[in-house]
Amino acid sequence: MKEIQVQARTLMKGFCRVCPVCDGRVCAGEVPGMGGLGTGSSFQDNVRALSEIQLNMRCLHDVSQPDLSVSILGFDLSMPVLAAPIGGVSFNMGGGMAEEEYILAKLTACVEAGTIGCTGDGVPPVIHESGFAAVKALDGRGIPFIKPWEDEELFAKLDKALDAGATVVGMDVDAAGLITLRKMGRPVSPKPVAELAEVIRRTKAKFVVKGIMTPDEAKMCVDAGAAAIVVSNHGGRVLDGTPGTARVLRGVADAVRGQITVLADGGVRSGADVLRMLALGADAVLIGRPFSVAVLGGGKDGAATYLEKIRQELTQCMVLTGTAKAGEVSPGIIRTVER
Repeated sequence: MKEIQVQARTLMKGFCRVCPVCDGRVCAGEVPGMGGLGTGSSFQDNVRALSEIQLNMRCLHDVSQPDLSVSILGFDLSMPVLAAPIGGVSFNMGGGMAEEEYILAKLTACVEAGTIGCTGDGVPPVIHESGFAAVKALDGRGIPFIKPWEDEELFAKLDKALDAGATVVGMDVDAAGLITLRKMGRPVSPKPVAELAEVIRRTKAKFVVKGIMTPDEAKMCVDAGAAAIVVSNHGGRVLDGTPGTARVLRGVADAVRGQITVLADGGVRSGADVLRMLALGADAVLIGRPFSVAVLGGGKDGAATYLEKIRQELTQCMVLTGTAKAGEVSPGIIRTVER
């Protein structure tokens, strides 16, 4: 990974420092870019919240070859890890790679590793167009996420996603606060639950709502007919002062357990972090910034290297916590440090 990071640091200069620990401290306020909004506290607390969760080591058991596979949303995955929907190479990552090359490399690496990636949306149009093209090239193995636009644009993009072969689509409602879109004259807005339900009803695919941080809104998504939620604060890029997702995940997951698929992102940097999120109630985990660094630094091979790193770390952590299956992680394998 070191060579990949060195190359990424060169290509992303001025947009991401590719720090040894991606924790949002030195890039606070750098939006556009890869930083967190304002003080950066939301981004930073994503990482901090996970670091405060310890794994209980257990070695008296017969788990030596854990099963990392999970099935979610109609996909059989080799491990519970998806690439999060991050786009905007030109204004967030330094423009060292074409948007089309970036998203195809990321999604292809995921598919070849037995998992899937998500595609983003925004301005300029090449962001979503490249995502749809990549999903189509990979026979629908990807999840396009659409911003919460007004109806005409929203439905037009959802239709394009379905035309590309997507069987699962999503809306990142947490993008309602993106200052990058406001600066480009393309404001987005929150969605009332009745409007969300109508969008889901009209969309002939499984629907994922990203940006859920409270139990009551998780229940609203169930009532609206969503197939899944993503517990997420948009990487700390839309609202300063939110808690890290790991702080709210258990409460959200408990509120809708068995009723909807629960995904989560925010500060995941290692296989240990993946296992922490699973123990808190996530069915699978999305990883954002580290994937972008891996792709910018090494293309498809860079993303593949990163995925293998996560796979090996997760395997080791499952063995040393006595966790036999990624789909059946006990909350008893973790403890939270009191600070």
